[in-house]
Amino acid sequence: MTLTPGLAATVVLVVGAADLAPAHRSGDVPVLATPRLLALCEEATVAAVAARLGPGETTVGTRVELAHLAPSPTGTEVTATALLEEIVGRRLVFAVTARRGEVPLADGRIERLVVDRAGFLRRAEARDEALPTAARPAG
Repeated sequence: MTLTPGLAATVVLVVGAADLAPAHRSGDVPVLATPRLLALCEEATVAAVAARLGPGETTVGTRVELAHLAPSPTGTEVTATALLEEIVGRRLVFAVTARRGEVPLADGRIERLVVDRAGFLRRAEARDEALPTAARPAG
C-alpha cells in the first residue's frame, strides 16, 4: 500500500430515472436522490485510492458527513470529486464535493478503512452465522 495525502479522483454521472429520489425511496420529488449522490461521492473515494492498494486490500466505508446543497433534475451532468486529505493508520479521510457545472451540489467528508478483503468477508460471514436464525438476512 502506497497511499499519500493528495490522491484524488473525479467521477461523472448523467442523472437518469434510476438516480431519482422516488427510485431510491428517499422522497417523491423527481431529482437526484441524496443516497445516489452519496454513492457517487463514495465512488470517487474508491477510485482515488484503488490503484495504490496492496494485493488483497480494499477499502470499506466507515463514516459519512454530506451536505446536499441543491437539486439536480433528469439529464443534468453531476461531477463528484474526492481528495484524500488524511491518513491515520488504516483510516482514510476524504474531502468530497459534487457540482453541476458551476453549481455546488454537495460538500462533505467520507472516511474509509483499508482492510484485507478476504479477512473482512470471513469476519462478516462469521458474525452472520452467530445471529439467531430468525435474525439472519434472507437470501
